[in-house]
Amino acid sequence: MKAFLKICALGLLLTFAAAQAQAQTSKYKCMLQMNAYTGEEAYIVVSLINPKGDYEKTLYMMGDDKKWYNGFKEWFKFFNKTKKIDGKTGASIGGGDRTMISLDIEDAVINKGYKLRFESSVEAQKYHVSDVEIPLTTEGLAGKADGKGYIKYVRFSKVQS
Repeated sequence: MKAFLKICALGLLLTFAAAQAQAQTSKYKCMLQMNAYTGEEAYIVVSLINPKGDYEKTLYMMGDDKKWYNGFKEWFKFFNKTKKIDGKTGASIGGGDRTMISLDIEDAVINKGYKLRFESSVEAQKYHVSDVEIPLTTEGLAGKADGKGYIKYVRFSKVQS
């Protein structure tokens, strides 16, 4: 009976811990506006970059055909080690188009030196390792960030729960 009670208590504790971890994540809407370039649709990867400048997580991939992932030279080194995308995958995006994606960001990394990196790649065209980089700060997530490549700008808004 004692063993059963210990197992039940452990189960409740784990359930509570999982609920707490879930509560420590905020959802953000992210609107991407693309520049009016010509050519194939862009693949875009959104990564969490730690304070040391290393990839920590892949939050979103726009483009679902894995054969093109190696076009992201820097990110692909990280992906080859982990073989996973922690977030969602969606369709690639064309020149001049606009799309809205949703990102789950852990509250613990905000205002701690982390940043979001948007990399962009278009078949037979230039790869932009840092098309947009946004410091993961309260201010960074409240504004608009201009791109340097295929992305014209990115704008965030926190989803109120």
